[in-house]
Amino acid sequence: MADLPGSVLFCCNHNVIRSPMAEGMTKQFYGRQVFVQSCGVRHEMETDPFTVEVAGEIGVDLSRHRPKSFAEMLEWGDDIAAFDVIIALSPAAQRQALELTRHASVEVLYWQTLDPSGMGERREQRLDAYRETRDQIRARILQKFGPPIEDPEV
Repeated sequence: MADLPGSVLFCCNHNVIRSPMAEGMTKQFYGRQVFVQSCGVRHEMETDPFTVEVAGEIGVDLSRHRPKSFAEMLEWGDDIAAFDVIIALSPAAQRQALELTRHASVEVLYWQTLDPSGMGERREQRLDAYRETRDQIRARILQKFGPPIEDPEV
């Protein structure tokens, strides 16, 4: 089993598709063993309904997720540089994370991940694109942090 970090921040462009998926799956897999949050470079949208639907297919409830930006986290007193690992799921998020942690010893990773927004013309095509993104993120989480903990609430 890989070493679990104490805290992880996932980030993407708007915190409405990729980073909420990553946050929700990490919480599902590792429970309270890892402190997990997510944010976006910007926040001017609500959580994408397709994100909620495809996450729900694997038992991850994102219906109460409220998007937030890096700026909002800082306003609320969160220390971005205090996270053990920051995983950016978009190039813009990677740039922002590197800028905010330039004077800190924080591991910033970039996981190239499909942005499914706007893909597909029909509902099922769109859902398939979101599922592909979900499955990409799931595979990367398991590769990086190891198999899920059997009783993640411990």
